[in-house]
Amino acid sequence: MSNPSNLSQEDISHYTKLFWKVIIYGLLTFVLLISSVGFGLFGELPSFRDLENPKSNLATEVISSDGNILGTYFIQNRSNAKYKDLSPNLVNALIATEDVRFYKHSGVDLKGTFAIIFYSAIGKKRGSSTITQQLAKNLFPRKKQNIFNIGIIKLKEWLTAIKIERNYTKEEIITMYFNTVDFGSNSYGIKAAAKTYFSKTPDKLSIDESALLVGILKGTTVFSPIKNPERAIKRRNVVLEQMEKYGFISEAQLTENTSKELNLQFQSPDHNQGLATYFREYVRQEVTAWCKENKKADGETYDIYRDGLKIYTTIDSRMQAYAEAAVKEHLTYLQAEFYKHWKGKTPWGENTDIISTSMRRSDRYQQLKEDGIAESEIKKIFDTPIKMTLFSWAGDIDTTLSPIDSIKYYKWYLRSSFMSMDPHNGAIKAWVGGPNYEYFKYDQVKMGKRQVGSTFKPFVYTVAMDNGWSPCYEAPNLPIVFEDFDNWSPKNSDGKQGGMMTLRNGLANSVNLITAFMMKQVGPQAVVNVAKKMGITSDIPAYPSICLGTADVSLYEMVGAYSTYANKGVWTEPVYISRIEDKNGNVLYEKIPRKVDALSEQTAYLMLYMLRGVIDKGTGLRLRGPRYRFTNPIAGKTGTTQENSDGWFIGITPDLVSGVWTGAEDRSVHFRSTNLGEGANTALPIWALYMKKVYADATLKISKGDFTPPAGGLDVEIDCDKFKKQSSGATNPSLDF
Repeated sequence: MSNPSNLSQEDISHYTKLFWKVIIYGLLTFVLLISSVGFGLFGELPSFRDLENPKSNLATEVISSDGNILGTYFIQNRSNAKYKDLSPNLVNALIATEDVRFYKHSGVDLKGTFAIIFYSAIGKKRGSSTITQQLAKNLFPRKKQNIFNIGIIKLKEWLTAIKIERNYTKEEIITMYFNTVDFGSNSYGIKAAAKTYFSKTPDKLSIDESALLVGILKGTTVFSPIKNPERAIKRRNVVLEQMEKYGFISEAQLTENTSKELNLQFQSPDHNQGLATYFREYVRQEVTAWCKENKKADGETYDIYRDGLKIYTTIDSRMQAYAEAAVKEHLTYLQAEFYKHWKGKTPWGENTDIISTSMRRSDRYQQLKEDGIAESEIKKIFDTPIKMTLFSWAGDIDTTLSPIDSIKYYKWYLRSSFMSMDPHNGAIKAWVGGPNYEYFKYDQVKMGKRQVGSTFKPFVYTVAMDNGWSPCYEAPNLPIVFEDFDNWSPKNSDGKQGGMMTLRNGLANSVNLITAFMMKQVGPQAVVNVAKKMGITSDIPAYPSICLGTADVSLYEMVGAYSTYANKGVWTEPVYISRIEDKNGNVLYEKIPRKVDALSEQTAYLMLYMLRGVIDKGTGLRLRGPRYRFTNPIAGKTGTTQENSDGWFIGITPDLVSGVWTGAEDRSVHFRSTNLGEGANTALPIWALYMKKVYADATLKISKGDFTPPAGGLDVEIDCDKFKKQSSGATNPSLDF
């Protein structure tokens, strides 16, 4: 082996030149390589436009009027947050764990990179990518990676990171990072993750919660708090230790937070879960149709699942929660009563057609038919027990049951729908389409139509009030015959008749013969006309029987129509979407509700006076009773259809009009007694429970005040003592309609 000391000056010069050639050519090669990557010779780098608008699947958000996210529609459950929406704990946890020199470098941390080389040389692993480099990778993922192109890919990420740093502030980079990362459990971005794991917005996350979420980023499955809670806690504590190490938290805070349990409030991003499930599904269908008819600047139609639209609704999340709680509370009680009522029997009796018809309508049957399965084999399949989960008000039931028996099981269940709206601007504040969206998909608010029973009677009296009749007018409680309609002659529900009764008392006690008397005076067509002016769009034949509520109408239409009374005779279209924005906040659609001058202000007020009688001394009197104890002015109407198949109640206060329908899927399934099946028992309690909660919430500012009479006073006397004196010997109001 030669001795270095024996090297000649020529050799030293040779090696020196060789060394510098390697350095210079290496640097030139590196510069050339970077230039080639920068000029796109190895594939284009993201442009500034790409950086401004990275392609990602953004979830569309459904937002309540009080600013809460009711739900999302997504391919990936991803929603963007702003920097002001991020808890400082989140930012600190990320920087302490992923890139402690974040504020000191310009995208690529050369000092950190050389440190990585050193650690690798001594056999220690250490992450090398800055937050900005990780963001570059998240925004523009690696497509194919192998030993031959890894260097090029890494250089691309470096250049993209530098480009990002030049065009964005550090705060914007942090925000973009949190918006692009996957937190597992189908939650992309910090906004979705905070809601999924803790039912919070990102700005409300505590130190330990922030550390947990940042810890998940190391491995969404390995450190999942749902699948691997022990590992998640250990990883969280590592993040907390890093935060303490770099001075983001104190030693005392470290001790306190590492000892905490997970305390998750996990909500799977499931369309069957959360608030306003029926409402969200209806909105999804409507906005999907809107997307097909509207195009973006690039000519493509909007995509509700990818374009990050923001759907601002009129729903108030607090009132929605109160409505859902009221439906659940009363239906739980009512279902138990229904079971006791039919104990030892089946409510559909010998009518087996109900079961066979439901079987043929089921998705399972339709799929088997499409697959070409013979009818006899389908029957065997429906008779064969399988494992399934059933709904109950006490909680889900895992059991083994045949599909046909599951159909019979659900036939027992009573259902309710509920809608509450502001009568002045048409804003729907709460929408409950049924008892549980996961098991009962059909929405009874707008899609479902049922006979409305006595809730239709006010339309008859509205025509009368609009033509000068007084609530104090006394009508005979006697049979009426409609000769032009096959001599149709209704009866009172209790079979009693005789004597005279004021129109107000007739409506208050839902007396059929008094309503029929008025129908005979005003005529069916006039009633249909006024119902249409008040927003009823369903088909209503001009027959006398409609005065008893034989028409099928939706709850949506009925609540909207009753709102005309509270809005001084102006019908305002019920609305549920106020506007739609794109992901950048540009307004794409804005709803302005239609308004119709349907009634005079006097007629509207007279009808409120009539309907207050229902609550003060009629079928809605239980609202004044010991259970609910309402003392404020309330107008309303109960409704019960033939054989108690449908129960209705619509209640009016100055600020809110709310309606309830209750019944079974099939009209032949019902209570056998009116005492149990009437709307005052099946529907009214839901309204009462809801309003109790609404009034108890002072933040809603719902008035308990009185209805405002017309400024010019009334032309019709409503003091019945005075009316009797005035009407002695007077002629009846004009019957020329």
